Amino acid sequence: MTASLLRPAAAEFLRIACAVPDLTAPTPCAGYDVRGLLNHLLYWGPWLIAAGRREEPPSPAAGEAEAALVTEDWRAALEKQTETLVEVFGTPSAWTGMTALGATPMPASVVGDMVLGEFVLHGWDLARASGRSLECDPAAATAVYESAVAMGEQARAMGVYGAVVEVGADASPLARALGAAGRDPGWTA
Repeated sequence: MTASLLRPAAAEFLRIACAVPDLTAPTPCAGYDVRGLLNHLLYWGPWLIAAGRREEPPSPAAGEAEAALVTEDWRAALEKQTETLVEVFGTPSAWTGMTALGATPMPASVVGDMVLGEFVLHGWDLARASGRSLECDPAAATAVYESAVAMGEQARAMGVYGAVVEVGADASPLARALGAAGRDPGWTA
């Protein structure tokens, strides 16, 4: 079950994210430096939590681009948010039925897949920006790959994913997930 993959993926994500040395470094996630990507994660995390709990989404004072969420205590905020996401989506019931991400109704399993994808894909983005490696369970990478393939067309239309990056037939599950989500597994800063 995908819910069981969250805790180890979240732990690796936090290991990488909380150790980033340079907030101005570029990332493989188009349009984001490290600070911008962390801001993105801190902005959308409460939306994902609300969807998992089937609650109303937050009413932010500013949009993502205007929000300034990477403050002196950003590491503690990211740790708390990540733990809450794991608690919420670590239960099988969070993955069943329907929910909404904001005003958009969708299967709860799609939102759960997004959470796992955030940990793996953005964890890799931050790792590469720092010149580090992300340790990813092959089962988690495979789940992210399957989700990226399933929602790829829509995600590309929304500008969430870039064009598919072809990887070799012998590529690792993580490389296949990255390619499906529009990331070049060989990216370096």
